[in-house]
Amino acid sequence: MMYEVRSAAGRLALHVAAWSVTAVLLCPGLRAQETLTMDEALTMAFPSPAAVVRQTAFLGEADVARAAALAGPEVEVSQSVVTYYIGVQDSDTLGYAYFDPHRVRTLPEVLMIVVTPTATIDRIEVVRFTEPPEYRPPDGWLQTFGGFALTDDLSLKGKVITIAGATLTSRAVTHAARRTLALHSVIRARAR
Repeated sequence: MMYEVRSAAGRLALHVAAWSVTAVLLCPGLRAQETLTMDEALTMAFPSPAAVVRQTAFLGEADVARAAALAGPEVEVSQSVVTYYIGVQDSDTLGYAYFDPHRVRTLPEVLMIVVTPTATIDRIEVVRFTEPPEYRPPDGWLQTFGGFALTDDLSLKGKVITIAGATLTSRAVTHAARRTLALHSVIRARAR
């Protein structure tokens, strides 16, 4: 079905929309701002000569409920199949890497969250971010998560500093960190 646009304002709006779609299709940088591949992220977390072992945990309803309770009432935990990666060197566990996909505002983000053997955050890396670039969490801010455990300090009401002008990003990253630590706690408890 064809529509005829008769007003100048309508034609201008149509041209702007057409150029916007063309720009997104022709400029991949305007779409997903992928900063790392999964392999690159894992290599950063566990550099050579470390080995990376892929694991999958199948959680029952009680496990998911326990992880949700640990994460807190504001954090959504629903996945019952969790894939994670263990960094190993000379039979020592270096850490655990989890990839957490979630929505920031209206578009998705994927973070790699690395957990130490003592269940604290080692690092957080942005693997994919599709919101506008000005809402992307700065690397320096992500580094402030290092050393956090699953306590009340790991919240925007605790010791996590909110990014000015990017409150939704701050909340999304903090919730991802809490969700990951909660899932990690349940998975490690099952492994014992």
